[in-house]
Amino acid sequence: MARSPSARAILTLVACLFSISLQASTPPPDRIPWQKAPIAVELPVGLERTIAFPGPVKVGVPAGLERVLRVQSIAGTVYVLASRPFPASRLIVRRLDDPAVYVLDVSAAPGRENSIPLVIFHPDEAIEDEEGASGDEPVSYGYVTLTRYVAQQLYAPARLLESLPGVVRVPVKEEPVPLVRGGAVEAVPLVAWRANALHVTAVRLTNQSRRPHVLDPRVLRGAWLAATFQHNRLLPAGDEADQTVVYLISTRPFAASL
Repeated sequence: MARSPSARAILTLVACLFSISLQASTPPPDRIPWQKAPIAVELPVGLERTIAFPGPVKVGVPAGLERVLRVQSIAGTVYVLASRPFPASRLIVRRLDDPAVYVLDVSAAPGRENSIPLVIFHPDEAIEDEEGASGDEPVSYGYVTLTRYVAQQLYAPARLLESLPGVVRVPVKEEPVPLVRGGAVEAVPLVAWRANALHVTAVRLTNQSRRPHVLDPRVLRGAWLAATFQHNRLLPAGDEADQTVVYLISTRPFAASL
């Protein structure tokens, strides 16, 4: 007669499966190119976040933050933990093996849950793969391909949907944001995706006025590499065509690019 598995064996199997599940659900790091502009870093309260740099660094912490922000720099990775909320404050990060200097605008607020690791890199340098060792070249896509992909995710039938290697879904808050200047058009993010160093966000635009509205990328707030409207003309509020979607491509997550 076959012996039933022992309790220890069952617990070991469960632990292994749980570990595999955690690894599979761990989100990839948020890669940010250093372009000499301050990088906004939003911290949750009570959750540690890591920021990786191309080399070993030293972080200058203002005196007023030392009691609320713990900063540790180890072999090119900076570990930051906010114990209390605080407004945006500037940190100067100096590289020890290079004259490079990085500028971070760090803030902490209750209710934030984003603790995804950040990786800061120079655009002209090779990016390492997710395991930390140089591997195959990461798959890269043009703006048109990424925009078409997100549009298909929103409107195409499920049987026609196809995946793009390296493109992953990322969280975005579905709440009104001041994206369009003038106040006549309400903007609400719907869905966001990330492909290596690029972020693509689909935002629903709704005309709030009684007059038609022609959309122009120049009235959008934020730092966008590309902005594509599904339709560039909105009919008055209440009409069937008073809504459309704009697809925005950026080097940072939506909230940080707005």
